[in-house]
Amino acid sequence: MFDLKDPFNVIIGGVGGQGNVLASRILGEILIGQGYVITIGETYGASQRGGSVMSHLRISKKEPFSPLIPQGQCDLLIALEPVEALRILAPYGKPDVLTLLNTRPIHPIDVISGDATYPEVSKVIAKVEQLSLRVWVLNATEIALEMGDPIFSNIVMLGALSTIQVLPVERQAFEEVARDLLPSRSLMENLRAFDRGREMVKEIPSKKVPLA
Repeated sequence: MFDLKDPFNVIIGGVGGQGNVLASRILGEILIGQGYVITIGETYGASQRGGSVMSHLRISKKEPFSPLIPQGQCDLLIALEPVEALRILAPYGKPDVLTLLNTRPIHPIDVISGDATYPEVSKVIAKVEQLSLRVWVLNATEIALEMGDPIFSNIVMLGALSTIQVLPVERQAFEEVARDLLPSRSLMENLRAFDRGREMVKEIPSKKVPLA
């Protein structure tokens, strides 16, 4: 089922404070447990002020690769914020890129102050569809807020990833890694967030002609 190209390139992207670096570490540990060689690279904007943050994961069965994915070579984008998805797809996407998208926007300071306008989310999603072969969506932030803390949105996204069956991410493997990496006091909440992501993700029906 998981006959991945080698390397298989994943970007987890969002803004500072969304926990994408932790998500990349958890995902990397899960895949190492499956026998993959994982190389992770990070790029940061003004992360403490809600700037762009990207984690690059390069997945191989044979050898480590350079930590940053070349432009135009992203196979899977896990986007924690809609506009950040477009920022990443523009340089790193390709016609057969797969995108898992959190649809809840985070407004930057210039939007909050009234100096800029955030684009209509439906139009952002439509553009993501145009740039991707397949797109899965969920409002991970809303799910996390229902649980009492938006910090869980990254774990919700990992749960969604396990459902779309692009990578070998199983609940048991997540639980084993979570026990090692996450505070024991929040383990049950993180498992619940993972399960909620599994339940809520849905694929947007593609109107594209599949690539040969």
